[in-house]
Amino acid sequence: MPSLGSGMDVGRILEWYVQPGDEVERGQIVALVETDKANIDVEIFTDGVIAELLVEAGVKVPVGTPLARLADLGTEVATPAAKEGQPAVEPAAEVPAPTSLVTSPIVRRLAERTGVDLHAVHGTGRGGVITRHDVEEAAAAQRPTPPAPAAPAGDGHRASPYARRLAAERGLDLSEVAGSGPGGAVLAEDVEAAATTGVRPSPAAGPPPARTAPGEVAAPPAAAATTAPADTGPATDRGQAMRQAIARAMERSNREIPHYHLGETIDIESTLGWLAEVNADRPPAERLLSAVLFIKATALALRRSSDLNGYWVDGAFHPGDGIHVGVAINLRRGGLLAPAIRNADERSLDELMAALKDLVERTRAGGLRGSELTDPTITVSNLGDSGVDTIQGVITPPQVAFVGVGRITPRPWAVDGMLAVRRTVYLGLSADHRASDGHRGARVLTAIADHLRRPETL
Repeated sequence: MPSLGSGMDVGRILEWYVQPGDEVERGQIVALVETDKANIDVEIFTDGVIAELLVEAGVKVPVGTPLARLADLGTEVATPAAKEGQPAVEPAAEVPAPTSLVTSPIVRRLAERTGVDLHAVHGTGRGGVITRHDVEEAAAAQRPTPPAPAAPAGDGHRASPYARRLAAERGLDLSEVAGSGPGGAVLAEDVEAAATTGVRPSPAAGPPPARTAPGEVAAPPAAAATTAPADTGPATDRGQAMRQAIARAMERSNREIPHYHLGETIDIESTLGWLAEVNADRPPAERLLSAVLFIKATALALRRSSDLNGYWVDGAFHPGDGIHVGVAINLRRGGLLAPAIRNADERSLDELMAALKDLVERTRAGGLRGSELTDPTITVSNLGDSGVDTIQGVITPPQVAFVGVGRITPRPWAVDGMLAVRRTVYLGLSADHRASDGHRGARVLTAIADHLRRPETL
């Protein structure tokens, strides 16, 4: 059982995607594991053949417990049927039971939304795994071109019932969402995409987020303005369990890590003007959010100071094998996760934007991989859309640094000896004194600020 984040002590196998005799390769998803924070797809980290599953689905075991036994590639492994003296059934001839379909949770949810029967879908993935593409093709094949579902009286917008419910939950105005269905009808996928690209909330959703000045982009999807059930009523059992897990991790962090905190408020008026020019001729789905600027600036700054990019393990600092930025993403049921965007310093802003959208979608749909939670070498959190001016973050062990981004807000600012109103943002750095000192931390914070002031370097 892998450790899928700080504070995790046990995990439960919810589903196996492989069986004895299956060949597996490094990086392949083999199981779905339930933790206090989320259901996570777990990859295997070496090639081989599944010789035996040691933990049955539904069983909770401590971190470190062996889950399966592997044999070398080419090894003949007796299947359960062969062990009982019965002829082994070729996988292609099997008709899986509804609970044994080999696919991922996010694909299951997509099938539910589009009305696709997974038992009728041919999986094109490795080992017959049903992929997202398979479901999308099946949905397109079974979808005639009837009129879009009728809108309720007085609405005027064509949308599927599920899309309407999603839009209501996320406070989106359907008139602002571009529909991709028949006759321009808004589908659930369109609402999901709009939620990650900053559509204005509908009037029924209450007051909008803090007003943005010309050129300023909407809040990043990592903290999109939504109405979380956990914030409006009693927390669910799962949400409460997540908060307890986060609390344990933060308690450990405060107890074990000698934090130091640095902060700086910087003028990003020209940067936001540059961003507005970049977005001017782009359709909404392709526009960049300010969140990717903070991610890229942090990643580039860490190239200069590798001692803030890595892990403190067994009394020593271990540099990361790349700059993998964990992005804090809030969940609708409460709590948050911070999966990694790997090698963020090597990606273009457009690539980072695509990666960020994908992470938000899969984090909220329960489709993360275990490595995405264990890979981050530093975490970036943006609470600016919540009206927070400054952040003094707590480091997530075993990481050694945390960058917090506050609200972009107009302030009186001295420019060339004259007083002006400029948009500014607070950057906060929390770092582990065992791995670095205030001087090194200040250099990193200054480097982040320099990149943000000169967006052409991003």
